[in-house]
Amino acid sequence: MTTEDPRAAGLARFAALIADETRAVCLLALLDGRAWTAGELARHAGVAASTLSEHLSRLVAGGLLTEERQGRHRYVRLADARIAQLVEDLAARVAPGARPRTLRQAGAGSAMARGRTCYDHLAGRLGIAVTDALTGRGLLRQDTGFALTDAGLRWFGTAGIGLDRRGRRPLARACLDWTERRPHLAGVAGAALCRHALDTGWCVRIGTERAVKVTAAGERALSELLGIEAEKLR
Repeated sequence: MTTEDPRAAGLARFAALIADETRAVCLLALLDGRAWTAGELARHAGVAASTLSEHLSRLVAGGLLTEERQGRHRYVRLADARIAQLVEDLAARVAPGARPRTLRQAGAGSAMARGRTCYDHLAGRLGIAVTDALTGRGLLRQDTGFALTDAGLRWFGTAGIGLDRRGRRPLARACLDWTERRPHLAGVAGAALCRHALDTGWCVRIGTERAVKVTAAGERALSELLGIEAEKLR
């Protein structure tokens, strides 16, 4: 078989990296933005450590993951925000999985839908509530793609949330939420807001998944800063 487009073979190889359920499980787990050990991912995926090691080597060689070693431990994380965006976008476009079979699975799914991190920004109903509040107050525009307004830039400064605008990453970007099927705020602004929420204790991580919970302090802060009702955050 021949093709006139030299990118075709590369695209096929790249797609093949994701077209394996064990590797897909690892990529989705790593959307929490943290580094995982190979052992943690093996237990999460329910496979032997030797099997998982082979999968991780392929993902690292393909540029989807980066790795570092500390002593006998091998840590891996998603290569960058672009890979995280790709994985989240693909996940948002597939049909929902099977219904949970246990109360534990149902509880975990409910927590993820309520609020979670999507690599380095907020997602789920929490992410949508924040995005809607920013838009409703004229701090974020969605009519021509996501963009912070001048008032939005001032709001981040007043709230004490620094925005690092030195890189090529967009200041604001829409990310399709796979549970809400609506876009939430990503990009530099989304990452800064999420980091601030975790650092200040507005949100805390719960469980071993990406789920986060808004604290009482977070409810007060988001009510004062964005007028979000506490009921929307629970």
